[in-house]
Amino acid sequence: MKHTKKIFRLLFVVVICFMITGCGSKNIEGKLPDLMDKLYEGIKEEERPMALQTTELTEDNFKTFAFADVKYKEAVVSESMTGSIAHSVVLIRLEDAKDATKAVEDIKKNADPRKWICVEAENVYVLSKGDLVVLIMSNELAPKIKENFENLK
Repeated sequence: MKHTKKIFRLLFVVVICFMITGCGSKNIEGKLPDLMDKLYEGIKEEERPMALQTTELTEDNFKTFAFADVKYKEAVVSESMTGSIAHSVVLIRLEDAKDATKAVEDIKKNADPRKWICVEAENVYVLSKGDLVVLIMSNELAPKIKENFENLK
């Protein structure tokens, strides 16, 4: 009987922890350009692509960078202004986090790592966290950017 009470108490604590922290992914607060800066943390300036620029996406250019039609609130892209560098990071805040799985699938299916024509990104990652979706197409920087996205709070 004592063991049953202990097990019950332990389960109760675990359930309460899930209720407090939430069992799903919570939305990440912050402005997208600031979150984009966090994706590059730990990458020295000289290791980043030349002429790197973060630009807000609009209805007119969203599909060019994200490769899919998704319902989004806002989106930014970080790319080198030099066309011969295969590097693109697209950060999207969806209208609804419940659409994240479908958005990831659509983007993953349509992403073109050869969009630069003369160069190709070696790594392509499409991930979601709460209402954020990221498309990372790059070479050696991609795993670190992916790790930084996964660690966003």
